[in-house]
Amino acid sequence: MKATQKGFTLIELMIVVAIIGILAAIAIPAYTDYIKRAQVSEAVQLLGGLKTPVEEWYSNKGTFPPIKSISAKTIGKYVKNVDKDTGLATYYAEMSSFTKINGKVQLGYNTTKKVWTCYADPAADIYKYVPTNCK
Repeated sequence: MKATQKGFTLIELMIVVAIIGILAAIAIPAYTDYIKRAQVSEAVQLLGGLKTPVEEWYSNKGTFPPIKSISAKTIGKYVKNVDKDTGLATYYAEMSSFTKINGKVQLGYNTTKKVWTCYADPAADIYKYVPTNCK
């Protein structure tokens, strides 16, 4: 009478390890991309918080306020700062250096059409992580 085999063979274990390796090779880059998109979405969200106070200031005074003159959150967990381009109706958010995402997300106000436009430089790293309405 033959003894029954208990446990796994070396081949079976190697196949399982190979499958886990393949899954990890696919999952880790996808997860990293997901994290960077979440970090950039914080910049877009902080810029979105400027819309109402900036529009109120502009309708009352006819100029665009510096960041320090309005009450809006300008620093986040992943965003180093939010500031205004001088002389323009454009505000931008810079990512913190530890995110390793280069570039700025910008939010500009068109005074004729009275609409906000979100954009990022296509040559910058940040471009591939911004939402589609910012491209």
